[in-house]
Amino acid sequence: MRIYLIGYMGCGKSTLGRRLANHLGVQFVDMDHYIEERNCKTIPQIFEEEGEAEFRKKERKALEELSEFTDIVIATGGGAPCFFDNIDLMNRTGKTIYLNIDPTILADRLLHSKTERPLIKGKSRDELVAFIDDTLKKRNEFYMQAKYQITLPDVELSSVEELLKA
Repeated sequence: MRIYLIGYMGCGKSTLGRRLANHLGVQFVDMDHYIEERNCKTIPQIFEEEGEAEFRKKERKALEELSEFTDIVIATGGGAPCFFDNIDLMNRTGKTIYLNIDPTILADRLLHSKTERPLIKGKSRDELVAFIDDTLKKRNEFYMQAKYQITLPDVELSSVEELLKA
């Protein structure tokens, strides 16, 4: 069993992923944390020192490694499905679940998050909502390729359990 949770930053991939993995009795990996550990740098450091293109290469390498793991729930980075053929790799090697949440809810979550996120640093709430909306328009062509989709307010463990039975 290999499950990939995909969706925009702040949609709940890590929180739900931990709960789901615990419920299923399998390992949980947050892909961003995995990348940080493998590179001995935070994601913001990688972006600042090496740029987004190098980060995306590191992200692809991490995805290739994680796609070999079994009995695992993986919370991917928000952009992971949108580069290279990452969404195809995820669909070939496991079940993909898109957690789809309204941009205004995402903006509120991200504004109150303690996690530093390079792509949204310094944006006001209105700028953030516009940025999320614009980014989602570009990313949805990839996100919508997931095998399953859950839309807020249904993003709960019980919703994922129902999908896994399908």
